[in-house]
Amino acid sequence: MIKNLKSKIKPILFVCVLALILFVVYFLTYNVAEQKAYDFMYRNVLAQKLSFDHKKQVYGNDNVVLVIIDEYTVDRYRWPWKRDKYCKIFEYFSDYAKPKAVAHDFIITTADEENPESDKKFFNLVKKYDRLVEGFMPSIFELQNPKEASLYEKAFEQKFSTKLEDKTTFIYPRFNSLMLMPKAYFDSVHNIGSVMSAPGYISGNVSNYAIDEVYRNHEYLFKYKDAFYPSIAMRVFLLINNNPKIVLTDHSITFPELNYSIKQFKNHFQIFNPIRFYKMYPNGYSHKKYSAGDIMDSYDLIKAGKKPIINPSEFKDKVVVVGAYVPASSSLNDNKNSPIAVQHPGADIQATTIDNILNNDFLTVLPDWVNILLTLLGMSVIFFAIKKLDLIKSATATTAMLLGYILLGIICFYYCVIINFLTPIVMFILTTLIAYTYKYVDENRNKEKVQSALGKYMSEKVMKDVVKNIDNLGLGGKKSNVTVLFSDIRGFTSLSEKMTAQEVSELLNEYFTEMEPIITKYNGVINKFIGDAIMAIFGEPIQDENHVQNAVKCGYEMLERVQKLNRKWANNKKPEIEIGIGINTGEVFVGNIGSVNRMEYTVIGDTVNLASRLESYNKVYRTKMLISPAVYKEVKGFTDALKIPDVQIRGKANKMDIYEVLRVIDNQSQ
Repeated sequence: MIKNLKSKIKPILFVCVLALILFVVYFLTYNVAEQKAYDFMYRNVLAQKLSFDHKKQVYGNDNVVLVIIDEYTVDRYRWPWKRDKYCKIFEYFSDYAKPKAVAHDFIITTADEENPESDKKFFNLVKKYDRLVEGFMPSIFELQNPKEASLYEKAFEQKFSTKLEDKTTFIYPRFNSLMLMPKAYFDSVHNIGSVMSAPGYISGNVSNYAIDEVYRNHEYLFKYKDAFYPSIAMRVFLLINNNPKIVLTDHSITFPELNYSIKQFKNHFQIFNPIRFYKMYPNGYSHKKYSAGDIMDSYDLIKAGKKPIINPSEFKDKVVVVGAYVPASSSLNDNKNSPIAVQHPGADIQATTIDNILNNDFLTVLPDWVNILLTLLGMSVIFFAIKKLDLIKSATATTAMLLGYILLGIICFYYCVIINFLTPIVMFILTTLIAYTYKYVDENRNKEKVQSALGKYMSEKVMKDVVKNIDNLGLGGKKSNVTVLFSDIRGFTSLSEKMTAQEVSELLNEYFTEMEPIITKYNGVINKFIGDAIMAIFGEPIQDENHVQNAVKCGYEMLERVQKLNRKWANNKKPEIEIGIGINTGEVFVGNIGSVNRMEYTVIGDTVNLASRLESYNKVYRTKMLISPAVYKEVKGFTDALKIPDVQIRGKANKMDIYEVLRVIDNQSQ
């Protein structure tokens, strides 16, 4: 009993350990390497794809543009600035260009005490320009004066929070404060949006624990205490669409009045949308970029009645993102890592998030359960292909599966559908190693069982022939003319359904016991029992010049013996049976097939296949024994046979005549 228990526990433990190993590999690959594969596929597939007209690369949409304080601007207008310098930029847009909105990707937390008049001029402009969206950020740090913080937060909530229908269950990460703004600036601002962003991985419903410094996600709405605040991109969208109603859930942002919904995803830190980045222009931006210096010069030229460097009409009805990017400057080097660039200007990322929401241009991220299902399905296909197929076929199937999944990943990324790419491939390779190891062990174990079984069930005649030719024993064989007989019980499947397994076994054992001596009597050798079928060989290994005639006589006597069995079984209230027999003669390969240690004596060739086909055609023509033309030629002198002309045998190109043996005139032993 203990031995049986151990034999049952061992495979269970093995499966558990194997499952644990697979889980650990999956978890580590998914959390450590999958994000890098995502970035690679983004750069080399998604960001490189052609648009539908196949004439231009997919860059950012033209309705979102950038105005950047760049190296030229800093050289032209010495940095650091007084804030009234911004007035030239924003008055250019408010007075002349008339864009839909201007997003200012800056944070102002202190007043310029040395230049109050400059601040006053800038704050007055902000107050006048109601299409301007300014930036702010929440903070994890607490303000030093709790009372001041409380009053500020109430005022901030009242003025800038977004009213929405909250249906979320997500527990938002705790921020401890909102960055303070100078009061004059606070009073002047009409529209404000968060410029906060957090690096991390694209994930459907399960948190990814390995956070790197690559920015892939955007949070359009976040919660601070009991109020929701928009990102700068969301604030631009709301401003352009006259502040439509919002319904927020864990999985979507819906605007019922606009008939527009944005799918969202969750991890431990945020409810987010994966950013749909665009291909970069040679200048390092994915959206059309203008120098702030040119805008400021153009403003001065227009004021002087001269032709501007940049015509204000270029910005009409567009969204303008004003930011800074000067790599050599510590204060203006606003860059981040993104899937498509190591140094991606922050203003361009903000423009991208605005572009996404304005143009409904989002990525489709397959949920984790779909990725897991695809991985398990691929692993199952690979495992069973290796288990069931030979080496070449299984290797071909495994390679096809790997290449097929790689192609699937490329197609998905090309069409902006994000699928786990590297993790399934790693799991497929690991499954391949496990499957081949399992097959090697299993085949060795089965070979040992087969060797033992063959030693017990090998035909006596074959054994005698082996002993006779012991010095020549080995793999291989020869071509020889033999006669092959197949017999099968008609309707055995339906018959067995009416009987117990034991009754079926007893019936077959008695039937085979009656048939074996008849086959032996006519110098035949039973090659194998196939369920309720018998395959017998005449002419090898027992040499017999009359093997064709003996095979037919054997078949006829088997039919007669079945009739006697039926009469006996009828008396014992057992079911009656009928058998069908097919016989063919011709050249086959006969010899030992197997390994150098164990082998099977058998015959292979089209002759064998035709004999099997003939046996099965008894069902079609309601006959009992069918023979081929080659057999009929040898036995027509002592049989009554009925020709069945022009039969299309499965697997044969041409039709042939076959014959039903009705009677054997001489049924005596040779």
